[in-house]
Amino acid sequence: MKTVFDPTSREELIQRVKNLSETSTAQWGKMNVSQMVKHCSQWDDLAQGITTYKQSFLGKLFGKMALKDMMKDQPVKKNLPTVPSFVIKDQLDLDTEKDKWIKSLQAYANYSPESIVHPFFGRLTKEQTGYMVYKHVDHHLQQFGC
Repeated sequence: MKTVFDPTSREELIQRVKNLSETSTAQWGKMNVSQMVKHCSQWDDLAQGITTYKQSFLGKLFGKMALKDMMKDQPVKKNLPTVPSFVIKDQLDLDTEKDKWIKSLQAYANYSPESIVHPFFGRLTKEQTGYMVYKHVDHHLQQFGC
């Protein structure tokens, strides 16, 4: 299973991010390309401990079961619901957001948290976080054909 902590996998993701453009269109979902980039940057802020969340009530009920499913070596399903705080409605400058996201992805080279709390899945170990970040980024880059 690929992880964002592997330098080769991380660089592959960064190169794919660089291929995004204003003409990149979603093959599923409601976000445009700049909203998706911002959404993924916010996820990175969570994964890197920059922002923190408490696990939601629904997450406490179903999060561990859903996490077990997400940890399988298969692509993320299309059109899964997004944590409400990660829904981006603003129109943003794509180049600015891409630069922020690339820096955020590069920061995984110096990752330090041993665990984080995801608002739905709950506590993730460092290993789970690296795998989930890779899957999340890959999912959204595939969404936009990159």
